[in-house]
Amino acid sequence: MMDQARSAISNLFGGESLSYTRFSLARQVDGDNSHVEMKLAADEEENADNNLGSNPASVTKPRRFNSSICYAAIAVIIFFLIGFMIGYLGYCKRAEPKAGCRGPQETMSTETEDTETSEADEFPETPSHLFWGDLKNILSQKLNTVDFSSIKRLSENPYIPREAGSQKDENLAFFIENQFREFQLSKVWRDEHYIKTQVKGSSAQNSVSIVPVNGSTISVVERPQGYVAYSKAATVTGKLVHANFGTKADFESLNNLNSPVDGSLVIVRAGKITFAEKVANAENFNATGVLIYMDYADFPVVEAELPVFGHAHLGTGDPYTPGFPSFNHTQFPPSQSSGLPNIPVQTISRSAAEQLFDPKNMEQDCPPTWKADPSCKMQSLQGRNVKLTVNNVLKETRILNIFGVIKGFEEPDRYVVVGAQRDAWGVGAAKSSVGTALLLELARILSDMVLKDGFKPSRSIVFASWSAGEFGAVGATEWLEGYLSTLHLKAFTYINLDKAVLGTKNFKVSASPLLYLLIEKTMQDVRHPVTGLSLYRDSNWANKAEKLSIDNAAFPFLAYSGIPAVSFCFCEDNDYPYLGTPKDTYEALMEKIPQLNRMARTAAEVAGQLVIRLTLDLELNLDYERYNEKILSFVKEMTQFRADIKEMGLNLQWLYSARGDFFRATSRLTTDFRNAERANKFIMREMNDRIMKVEYHFLSPYVSPKDSPFRHIFWGSGPHTLSALLENLELRRKNRDAFNETLLRNQLALATWTLQGAANALTGDIWDIDNEF
Repeated sequence: MMDQARSAISNLFGGESLSYTRFSLARQVDGDNSHVEMKLAADEEENADNNLGSNPASVTKPRRFNSSICYAAIAVIIFFLIGFMIGYLGYCKRAEPKAGCRGPQETMSTETEDTETSEADEFPETPSHLFWGDLKNILSQKLNTVDFSSIKRLSENPYIPREAGSQKDENLAFFIENQFREFQLSKVWRDEHYIKTQVKGSSAQNSVSIVPVNGSTISVVERPQGYVAYSKAATVTGKLVHANFGTKADFESLNNLNSPVDGSLVIVRAGKITFAEKVANAENFNATGVLIYMDYADFPVVEAELPVFGHAHLGTGDPYTPGFPSFNHTQFPPSQSSGLPNIPVQTISRSAAEQLFDPKNMEQDCPPTWKADPSCKMQSLQGRNVKLTVNNVLKETRILNIFGVIKGFEEPDRYVVVGAQRDAWGVGAAKSSVGTALLLELARILSDMVLKDGFKPSRSIVFASWSAGEFGAVGATEWLEGYLSTLHLKAFTYINLDKAVLGTKNFKVSASPLLYLLIEKTMQDVRHPVTGLSLYRDSNWANKAEKLSIDNAAFPFLAYSGIPAVSFCFCEDNDYPYLGTPKDTYEALMEKIPQLNRMARTAAEVAGQLVIRLTLDLELNLDYERYNEKILSFVKEMTQFRADIKEMGLNLQWLYSARGDFFRATSRLTTDFRNAERANKFIMREMNDRIMKVEYHFLSPYVSPKDSPFRHIFWGSGPHTLSALLENLELRRKNRDAFNETLLRNQLALATWTLQGAANALTGDIWDIDNEF
């Protein structure tokens, strides 16, 4: 047989039967892989002839190098083809059935089976892997079938009013828990906390009165229905001064208007900043009490007597367990948050404010630059004081946070959290019903995509319904405090759904810079339901994005736990007028936003796309390079004070070095990603871990989470922040007597080392760190 093959090959090339290719398979002793030895028979014959050279009877055959080379080339080609076919067939066996891998008979039989079973199966066979375009279309199609009538159901009995810890709040919690189970989420559970809230006293009412200097009451202006939680319970009397919105700049400008605040009560307009920030600013300027009202110029509400609710805690979570969780049966020493006010504060109706502004009680028109209602007055008349009485009482309350999870297929211990506030003071249609409805629909649709459509998220998706959001994101913060040591290692993004639909005109986003690129891609993909235009309209949107407010549930995730967070809303230029009032009803919301269902659908599409993008690929979709811009911007601002810093015997060299190290660390990580073997899950996980640490390492390690819970040097609050450092330098120029040089030295050193630590963490292993400090 071999001779026939040799003859055939020889004839093919027009020659004699000269040689054939011989293969020898042998196992190497010192290796794990097989060794393939290939020799041409002509060479062996040649060697044999040489060995017999001493035999004069032997005839030496001529060497034919050209023929040998041809046969070697043919052998290599044949081997390549055989190897290719073996690999191709092996791939087809491992992969899911594809048309390209099937033979004609197999294809015919499969088509026949598909025809026979398509009517019998409840759901069609799903593909093994869905790409981004497929998932985006499936999400959009499923959202098209949702009418969001659940917003109305959640705004009616038996779920209203649902103040945190009330029976109706628990009723809704149990409903959400049951819904999660019906959606067949991987697991459903609840967290229980015992917190302290503050409510109006039952025995004595809060009141605002006008009194003469001699002390006898002239008239009670109002016994408000609304109140401000965590106010100091006290009675104060004094001169009343208007402080516009109560910002720091507003209080500073009062001195120039001959209306000093020191020792007086102040009245401020709602809006621009939170109630807690207004009260903190007033206390810093030595005000004795605060009244807050809704000015008609900002909130053109018909009902002048409409009461308002809010809270005065400059922080989040239970203020009586600062820095640690309020789980039951835990014993902690008595303590309270430094963000609690030491002065009484009360909301009043617009009608009550107009009574106070009566020319018989107050004088001097408010500045035109304030653009306030014409009734606005600056300060009370000589001899006319205002008396404020607050009788709020503390109340221990049990609250429930409800959770459900869709577990990831590759990294189930890494998760994105999607959350919404459940409780409300009053009906809370815009405040909590919209967000809760979005949460439920997203949980249902995404679970459906996993169970029926072949969506296989790499990472887990956690859905969370928080209670006590009205008291300052208490439920969310207590959960973060309870798992502080582990959450930053596992949760890589929080998506907040609260107040997602407050209008139609604008789409606003507040987020960590790590999420900017992802948000931008989502805005490019999603169209506005009214205009039909892309949500992405301004290439400079990121520089115009507002910081997360302290009353936003996403704020503690970012500033306290170091977890990238995003909150977005469709809204108007002015604030939605009914938040925190009994008028926050479904009917009022529909009257303001007739396209409510379409807006809610688009909000769900934005959140859904963010979730899918964050869980689809092995590579974590966080833009860690964005913080280079933030650091560079800070360094540029510091450079303006270079002369001041030099006067103190300091320099910015270390700060420049830290900034350079962070830039090099991000560049190195980008290079590592570019060169990484994407199919290697261990390598990808190690690099993802480095990305997850970026936000966390901007939490200052030099301050206590108990005393300064919002430790983030960019987005937190306190003397450790970069903004506080710049303010201190600015103070040196304005008022050297108030400037604290020791504080500045500490601020500069600790800010520099926090940035350096973030660079080192991003670099990876300590032997890869290259700095010369």
